[in-house]
Amino acid sequence: MEQSEHVDVVVVGAGLSGVGAAYRLQTERPGTTYAVLEARADLGGTWDLFRYPGVRSDSDMYTLGYSFKPWRDGRSLADGPSILRYIRETATEHGIDRHIRFSSKVVGADFDTTAGRWTLTVEDTVTGERRTLTCGFLYSCAGYYDYDHPHDPQLPGVETYAGALVHPQFWPEDLDVSGKRVVVIGSGATAVTLVPSLLEGGSEATGAAAHVTMLQRTPTWISAVPAKDKKAEKIKKVLPAGAAHHVIRAKNIAFSTAFYQFCQRRPQQARKLLTGLSTRILGDPQLVADHFTPSYDPWDQRLCAVPNADLFRVIKDRRAEVVTDRIDSFVPEGIRLASGRVLEADVVVTATGLKLLAFGGIEPHVDGQRVDLAEQYVWNGAMMTGVPNFAVCIGYTNASWTLRADLTHRLVTKVLAWMERTGERAVVPQVDGGLSPRPLLDLAAGYVQRSIGAFPRQGDRAPWLVRQNYVLDSLRTLRTDLSRTLVPVRPGYTPGAEVTGAGAGAADELVEVGA
Repeated sequence: MEQSEHVDVVVVGAGLSGVGAAYRLQTERPGTTYAVLEARADLGGTWDLFRYPGVRSDSDMYTLGYSFKPWRDGRSLADGPSILRYIRETATEHGIDRHIRFSSKVVGADFDTTAGRWTLTVEDTVTGERRTLTCGFLYSCAGYYDYDHPHDPQLPGVETYAGALVHPQFWPEDLDVSGKRVVVIGSGATAVTLVPSLLEGGSEATGAAAHVTMLQRTPTWISAVPAKDKKAEKIKKVLPAGAAHHVIRAKNIAFSTAFYQFCQRRPQQARKLLTGLSTRILGDPQLVADHFTPSYDPWDQRLCAVPNADLFRVIKDRRAEVVTDRIDSFVPEGIRLASGRVLEADVVVTATGLKLLAFGGIEPHVDGQRVDLAEQYVWNGAMMTGVPNFAVCIGYTNASWTLRADLTHRLVTKVLAWMERTGERAVVPQVDGGLSPRPLLDLAAGYVQRSIGAFPRQGDRAPWLVRQNYVLDSLRTLRTDLSRTLVPVRPGYTPGAEVTGAGAGAADELVEVGA
């Protein structure tokens, strides 16, 4: 194993978050040495991985994009290749690409309390060779999805199916659906994107499908939104690019925050609003009642956005159909439902959800001792008890990921400056009294509930509560008094000792919640 160099900070992941973190390190901590470790062969993260037809953002790009780099494309919900180009441009313009180590996967991370530094074991994903890299601070910007293993719903009888079976996470480049019958299993953001895209010729390599069926066990809240933000276009005509960007971001942040609060506080009115809009487009109240009216309230799970009502349009003109039923079994010609109906299909797409993975699979150790993540609390949505000099980037679930990510990047730089000023080599957040544990991601979505018990948790009050409110976070996060919560770590530190008394039996409660 070859010994490598030492840097001040290692950022894990070269996606939208990792590139943003690198920018903040460069601009707010000049002179800080850093490296970005990316397990894949290119940057972009999610936007490099997913290649299925129509892949796009489900948040507006004026807020999903960076505050320091205006989004100049006219589309508010942008396609994957455009977002990938945007990330690449950002990395190149600011010299961030020179700090990225591609095909570098962190397979071991151990913090030495005596030396006050991390030793990382990094594997070359092409050659399999391993090397070590040391750093003072470790920052995970790898998101919380498992890039290598999607959720496997164990579909009954799937081995008997004679057609093509595809998962969106690993879309075959040579798959041609021209003139074919396609069934998309699922009703989340991926499914509602795929259905109209497959009917319009999803890429240069494939023509349009003959018919697409979206098969769902239960309905999802779906809202039609304009593909282009007309108000944003007017603002860009009267203001300079930089000023227009900030005004549009502020406008969209205010709207998304207000709409989320409306859904949370007045769920019945929100249900009426969304079903009314869907009925107006589809013209069939019974269709909306049967297939687009979930039992849960809006924003108890993430709301799906469809640009220019594209999903509703293909359903209305009968090129696509939505079926709400359960799968009895796959059969050679397609899928037999619990109702007895058989959906014939040449291609079945299993848009059945993603699998969660904490910190890109990194299992942090302290002085050789593995830290039990499920026993820890997250402070200010960033640092974590039990793990010194470590932060994780967690975006919003009810708004653009990047809004919270950028606050976390800036908080990390503030922590680094405070450590330098106080002369502390290693710090960890300390729980200041009893906390009632809550799941880190407070969403009822199946992909969250399946795995969230393995993640650290949040508490029931600040600074341990992971709020879903950018306005409050932007006012309070960076004003946090670090000296009141962060404590120095000395040799012999016991991971998690600072959590004593913070919710006895909390791990059992969280495992139960996430079951």
